[in-house]
Amino acid sequence: MALQYQEYGDKSAPLMLFLHGGGVSDWMWDKQIEYFIHYHCIVPILPEHGLNNDKIHFSIKGSADEVIKLIKEKANGKKVILIGFSLGAQVIIQLLSMKPDLIDFAIINSASVRPISYAKKLIKPTIRLTFPLIKKRWFSKLQAKTLYISGKYFEKYYEESCQLKPDTLVRVLGENMSFKIPNDFKQANGKILVTVGDKEKSIMKNSAKDLVESNAKCKGVIIPKIGHGVSLAMPDFFNHMVEAWVHEGTLPKEGRVIS
Repeated sequence: MALQYQEYGDKSAPLMLFLHGGGVSDWMWDKQIEYFIHYHCIVPILPEHGLNNDKIHFSIKGSADEVIKLIKEKANGKKVILIGFSLGAQVIIQLLSMKPDLIDFAIINSASVRPISYAKKLIKPTIRLTFPLIKKRWFSKLQAKTLYISGKYFEKYYEESCQLKPDTLVRVLGENMSFKIPNDFKQANGKILVTVGDKEKSIMKNSAKDLVESNAKCKGVIIPKIGHGVSLAMPDFFNHMVEAWVHEGTLPKEGRVIS
């Protein structure tokens, strides 16, 4: 497997790498790339996401392996900041469990780590019934709204959604819904920030608490008045939060600390 990726910014600066969520791709980080242009920014596109990217089947562990290779190739002794959302955040958790000393900072946004055993059995029949809806603009708009996707980004989201295959959805959802915290996550070093939106489902908030309890290096914060997708919904807030965490180790005063 070889990840597709885009590269931006100052290649002599610390490395900042962004991992997108499921059903979206590199464009979800556009506002972060604009803001962190003084960093060496890399945005991989996870397998079976984006356009014309289905040669390799997606898995969380396989993606973590490839991100590890990419970091080793690009870091060259620089500080490494790893930022992920949802599915991408699960890849980060897996990566930190495999290579506990690889990164300096990690920001884990909205990662589910509580497997839904019954749901995995329902994925195939549910996808079989609902898949035709994916190519309906009205349905995609409903889905996009939950992720705070609008305007020109909706058109990208819709184009990529129309290219999805049923088997891809089954694989991605299966990986997402069966993921749990690896035993070795407790060994992960670096400074780890775990975030979740106050309006997210209880499984997401409980997952954030589980992560904080699983590793003494983790700090967690619940962000008020937001659901699943803070970096898209409030890019300025998100960028300042990342900057404050990396430079000062501080949490946003608006948030509620996870204890």
